[in-house]
Amino acid sequence: MAQPSLGPQRNEGELPAAMSTADPTESSYVLTLEEIGNLAAEGGKPAETLTNVVALIAKRFKTEVCSAYLLEPDRTNLILAATVGLRPQCVGTLRMALNEGLAGLVAEQVQPVAVEQVNTHPRFKYFSEAGEEAYQSFLGVPLIDGGVLQGVLVVQTMDARAFTDGEIKMLSEAAAQLAPVVSEARTLDRFVAPLQERLWSLARNLWWSWDNDSTSLFHDLDPLRWRQLNHNPISLLSEIPLAGVERRAQELVLHSRVNYAYRRKREYLDADRTWGARHAGILRPRPVAYFSLEFGLHESLPVYSGGLGVLAGDHIKSASDLGLPLVGIGLFYGQGYFRQRLDKNGWQQEEYLQTDVSQMPMEPAIGTKGEPVTVQIETRSGSIRAKVWRLKVGRCSLLLLDSNVEGNAPEDRELTSRLYGGDGRFRIRQELLLGVGGFRALKAMGITPSVLHLNEGHSGFAVLEAIRSRMEEEGLDFNCTIPRVSREVVFTTHTPVPAGHDRFDAGLIEEHLGPLRDSMGLSHDWLMSLGRENPNNSNECFCMTVLGLKLSRRANAVSALHGEVSRAMWTSLYPGRAEEAVPIRHITNGVHVPTWLAPQMFRLYDRHLGTGWAEHSGEPEIWEGIENVDDAELWETHLSLKTRLVEFARLRAVEQAERRGETAKTLQSLGKVLSPDALTIGFARRFATYKRANLILADMELLASMVNDPKRPVQFVFAGKAHPHDEPGKRVLQQIAELMRNPRFADKFVFVEDYDINVGRYLVQGVDVWLNNPRRPLEASGTSGQKVVLNGGLNLSVLDGWWAEAYDGLNGFAIGTGRTHSNMDVHDTRDGEDLQRTLREEVIPLYYQRDQDGLPRGWIKRMKRTIRTLGWRFNADRMVMDYTRKCYIPAAGGASSDMRAAGV
Repeated sequence: MAQPSLGPQRNEGELPAAMSTADPTESSYVLTLEEIGNLAAEGGKPAETLTNVVALIAKRFKTEVCSAYLLEPDRTNLILAATVGLRPQCVGTLRMALNEGLAGLVAEQVQPVAVEQVNTHPRFKYFSEAGEEAYQSFLGVPLIDGGVLQGVLVVQTMDARAFTDGEIKMLSEAAAQLAPVVSEARTLDRFVAPLQERLWSLARNLWWSWDNDSTSLFHDLDPLRWRQLNHNPISLLSEIPLAGVERRAQELVLHSRVNYAYRRKREYLDADRTWGARHAGILRPRPVAYFSLEFGLHESLPVYSGGLGVLAGDHIKSASDLGLPLVGIGLFYGQGYFRQRLDKNGWQQEEYLQTDVSQMPMEPAIGTKGEPVTVQIETRSGSIRAKVWRLKVGRCSLLLLDSNVEGNAPEDRELTSRLYGGDGRFRIRQELLLGVGGFRALKAMGITPSVLHLNEGHSGFAVLEAIRSRMEEEGLDFNCTIPRVSREVVFTTHTPVPAGHDRFDAGLIEEHLGPLRDSMGLSHDWLMSLGRENPNNSNECFCMTVLGLKLSRRANAVSALHGEVSRAMWTSLYPGRAEEAVPIRHITNGVHVPTWLAPQMFRLYDRHLGTGWAEHSGEPEIWEGIENVDDAELWETHLSLKTRLVEFARLRAVEQAERRGETAKTLQSLGKVLSPDALTIGFARRFATYKRANLILADMELLASMVNDPKRPVQFVFAGKAHPHDEPGKRVLQQIAELMRNPRFADKFVFVEDYDINVGRYLVQGVDVWLNNPRRPLEASGTSGQKVVLNGGLNLSVLDGWWAEAYDGLNGFAIGTGRTHSNMDVHDTRDGEDLQRTLREEVIPLYYQRDQDGLPRGWIKRMKRTIRTLGWRFNADRMVMDYTRKCYIPAAGGASSDMRAAGV
């Protein structure tokens, strides 16, 4: 909920004007209708208004607690709807019958109840989850609107206090003013739909995936099946009979939790006082269109492979949280990426499974004529068709194009079967579908974007289609249209390696773009020149990144160092400009806090960072409160997450071994691998050779001495996939996996198969140290280490990507000094030595340096510093706000000022 507002500015405890000249105990007002109206206007939602009002009443009454309880539709139970003083996680979950407790007595008798010492009253009931043990006195009054009981308003104090008649009258008057707000909240929360329908409503919007209350509901319905179904709520609800859902809800008293989650989702979707509404109103009628070849939103929706997709998923989630009008456009991969299995030799095997569309939270996209949207793209060799699926991602929509439709040639039906499969012809057809097809899907739905954001070059053809459409719409030629469209294009490059940029020969371009260039009146050479670094080199292939850079007014890299690398890489595109003047800036990546923050850490932050902290997580001031957290509390929370990781790794290790037919003895030993007491280092990412997963193996004898030190042991958890065609990457992976069979390392190394968002979540939330050692400067940004920051883990990383601008000497550990070497072997050897030296001399000693309470105070100090200094900076909210201010609003023509010199 939002940070409680105090309405009109007064000194704390100051009474409103109506009370300023009279004895407060004799006045008939503790707050005015005007104040209620102001608070309602600020909150904009009944639940927020309630929170704001109870905060104000607590200040006016000088009580430690003020709470509002709503009468549930069955009129036999009260539910805690808003509180200041009780534990915030109890809102929506603390439920009591009318014959329970003192609040129930108020509702039962429909009259005030004042008690000086609660534990002496026969109706007193202690709700331990609310933290009520600290409070002695109680005053409750009924909330009545239109002659009907709506709920109960309660104040409590730590010290015994005899409330006077005047105070009781004041609170009753406050309740009278508040009752209409309560009535509205209750009306919105009536049982307009049965339990199952509300659960289905939650399941069909991916907002649930970053809302811990909603996720816990599905988990509690059937914990075993929830895990087995890869945390897919639609699959779970589909297989539980309606009577079974109701029975389970009765057993676990889930009704009020479902109602609470449902109400919060609706308030979230209906909110109109968002950051986006305040700062980016120009985007509301014409939203941002965000194109990406993959979107990593949740493990149950397998349309991603790794970092690029997870970044895109975090981007759209933060856009939703900020209330930024944005539509995502991608492809629906019927078989996803691949399921990873290792054979007995540790060699990666790929398995492709068909995704059941009926088990996904998707529905056909509907066009302006009320019919499902389909798109068609002409090529020299025939048409490619696709249907369009729509997913709800909080307040945003994601459109996914699916080529598995009648009328397509067999090869084209397979275009969206797998992510990153096939040859160059397969890839260009995918990218044609994403760019041209995606833009046409938007048009068919009546969406006219004001900004095209291309997340990497894969979707560059969208700009050509936008130009063609504008030429047709405005009757302009190609040259006149280019600047009109380009000023609306934002291009983000992610790849610092020349070989990582898609390139297509002239034949493929003509086959697939020929009809489009005909409609724009372009020659083949003219079109090819748009994708060539040297437009006059007829032998040069067409590069999608070059197209994106040439046809965008704003281009950015994804970290400061990556910006330098990109400017150097593409200098040839800007003749006459110095390298530092190349117009490629940077916006450093960030991660979506609610997605990656462990629930245990979320609760800790709730207690210490203040109500509504998550809504302001991109602001540095919010994180200052971490320094006030008790060291023991932070450490105990971290250890609980670490234990959870160890248990998960053991479970996966046993399951993997069972699948390979390992012996019972092996299974027994794998069930005991890792120790919650040992320093635990995690490494999880794509197994590309430049990421050097095996750098830690440079000196095996030294490594063995570290992991087997009985006083200061070290252990490793690895995960990650190699591309199916990357044989060197697979060999590196095999090296790591084989350590599980080596007697010297068997219980200290675990490789978790089938790396996905779920595996990543366990690792980033539970490790002590996150290891990242790419060959600088080949890591554009990296975001996995940013997820670790949120959960109190420390980074041990090469000064590359985001870490090069994040490390301050005290908020983690650095491998080397950022220097490289022209000889790759020398570079790797030096980094390997620096890695083991840093482990031996800095990381291990600091971790095991304990005080008399058994706490590693120096380590905890670094944990707090990393959270405080990095939590707000490497945060998707900050990232999306940067894109909005520096790219989207100017691209949409909404910048109120821009005084830069021309050409800068």
